[in-house]
Amino acid sequence: MDLLNTLVDKGLRRELPTREEALAVLATSDDDLLDVVAAAGKVRRHWFGRRVKLNYLVNLKSGLCPEDCSYCSQRLGSTAGILKYTWLKPDEASQAAAAGLAGGAKRVCLVASGRGPTDRDVDRVSETIRTIKDQNEGVEVCACLGLLSDGQAERLRDAGADAYNHNLNTSEGTYGDITTTHTYADRVDTVQKAHGAGLSACSGLIAGMGESDEDLVDVVYSLRELDPDSVPVNFLIPVEGTPLAKEWNLTPQRCLRILAMVRFVCPDVEVRIAGGREVHLRTMQPLALNLANSIFLGDYLTTEGQAGKADLEMIADAGFEVEGTDQVTLPEHRTETAGGGCGSHEAAGCGSHGSAGCGSHESAGCGSHEGGGVCGTPAAAAAAAPAGEPRTDLVAVRRRGAGTDLAPNA
Repeated sequence: MDLLNTLVDKGLRRELPTREEALAVLATSDDDLLDVVAAAGKVRRHWFGRRVKLNYLVNLKSGLCPEDCSYCSQRLGSTAGILKYTWLKPDEASQAAAAGLAGGAKRVCLVASGRGPTDRDVDRVSETIRTIKDQNEGVEVCACLGLLSDGQAERLRDAGADAYNHNLNTSEGTYGDITTTHTYADRVDTVQKAHGAGLSACSGLIAGMGESDEDLVDVVYSLRELDPDSVPVNFLIPVEGTPLAKEWNLTPQRCLRILAMVRFVCPDVEVRIAGGREVHLRTMQPLALNLANSIFLGDYLTTEGQAGKADLEMIADAGFEVEGTDQVTLPEHRTETAGGGCGSHEAAGCGSHGSAGCGSHESAGCGSHEGGGVCGTPAAAAAAAPAGEPRTDLVAVRRRGAGTDLAPNA
């Protein structure tokens, strides 16, 4: 296919595809899907080899957010039965992070619900960052606290943060349909503040909220212009008790096309499969590793994810390897000005707003447990679901890990 040959050539040269080419990727047929994955996989392997970076979320403060983001189970007015708790103490957060690091994660993403941090919150998170770094040599830490005020990014950097996450989520044209308590421009401003402070910026999107192909291309081109080091791609999990609870718009094939489009537009950037991979990609998850070079390990903020052991087995079985702490994530041309590390702006990169979560949107996850199948649901239940029907059986509220007395999934 001439389109795919052109996109591979452009990806190897870091040349921006045209909007028409990006839209054409999303419009490809199921018959051409494996060709699309193979083409985008060439670009992924050129810049990142067969490495997969593992990231681990720690929800520092859960629920009761004053913002009205429609996708979020922590939003204002949410009736979702999620865990609600105030700030974890630094030692508690470090203990939660240790589980993910023991499972192979090299980055810890510290997330807190809310519009944005107060100066006291920044002090609290700074102490947590220092504690985690003191207790875990070589760990990368990303802060994901919402909209930043002047000077706060610098304070987080001085405390040892490597990155800051804040997702654009959707196109500027449709942003007001998803959130009304802050603006798209507010989000862009926070990503720019992180960049300006020398933090590695992480910013991504949520697919499946009813957006058009044009909206998806718009937000990915906006991300390319902002030039974050990592782009998390979330797939909406419609959680009961939120306004988007009935929005089941994604198929595994659609998710793979979206990931391929992101890879072609952002060829040399860390593309992370974030929330929703277990629910929407399901048994196609291993194919997605040919497109993205980064995933979250274990559970998400308020929902449960695939068992950590299953994540590691999937990576190995698909012929990939877990990226080590001694390996630099990004290509040399993105790190040479930073003197090493895994980001292109003096550090490493990650991503999301306070009620979303370090590159993984709030309603991410799927409810898998150690003894389950793809998402921890019994094989009979999975087989009983008619093709094309919403897989509500794959969504479970997190009841373990941070904020509970139960061991985390990692």
